[in-house]
Amino acid sequence: MVPFNYNHILSSIIYDKISDLDLASKLHDSNNFKFFNFSQISVRKRKFVKNGIISRNGEFSFIISSPNDYLIRSLVDGYLSDRKVRFHNDILNVKDIELLPMPSFDGEFSARTLSPILVRTKKMVDGDLKVWDLAPGDVFFNKLNLNLIKKFNSFYNSNSSADFNVYSEMKNVKRKRITVFKDGNRIFNRGYMMDLILEGDADLLKFAYDCGLGEKNSMGFGLIDLV
Repeated sequence: MVPFNYNHILSSIIYDKISDLDLASKLHDSNNFKFFNFSQISVRKRKFVKNGIISRNGEFSFIISSPNDYLIRSLVDGYLSDRKVRFHNDILNVKDIELLPMPSFDGEFSARTLSPILVRTKKMVDGDLKVWDLAPGDVFFNKLNLNLIKKFNSFYNSNSSADFNVYSEMKNVKRKRITVFKDGNRIFNRGYMMDLILEGDADLLKFAYDCGLGEKNSMGFGLIDLV
């Protein structure tokens, strides 16, 4: 049984499987970028019910991505050393771990989201400054560009101003509400699944592919794949 809101469950599975315990603790406690991402769950043989998705053969899969090679190796070691994970109220067996081939990046590629992109801003509402989830538009994509460059410079401790641009022809846009939990509270976020076009410096394109676009990547937002 896969509940409709499972991001916090997958996030916990990832932290629990990082074999370097110091790294896991550092990432978990950090208020800065964490530089990993994961996709939505794929259930090939499924049945939708009121509270979620039933996997008819008891299997599902998801993708973990990061520009941090050491983190990926530490995760692989964790899954290989203990092939059991706690998912919601069940103990599941890890059947396969597959390393996906890295594509090449030559200045432009078309992509689709594997998890919804989240972009936020702050607005005054009834005299209070509140966080607001943005819908795709000029401000949304401008913030995507700036956020990616900021994460890139933070990860590599650089000051890159290389060209990067992401936009969409807005043909396949789907809003998706995701509930995440923080300090025991439920937080509702509106992200967007869509097709995208990315242009610019090859290093930034690769970083976008590895790390994801937008905010809350480490909670399962903004992972992309080539089409």
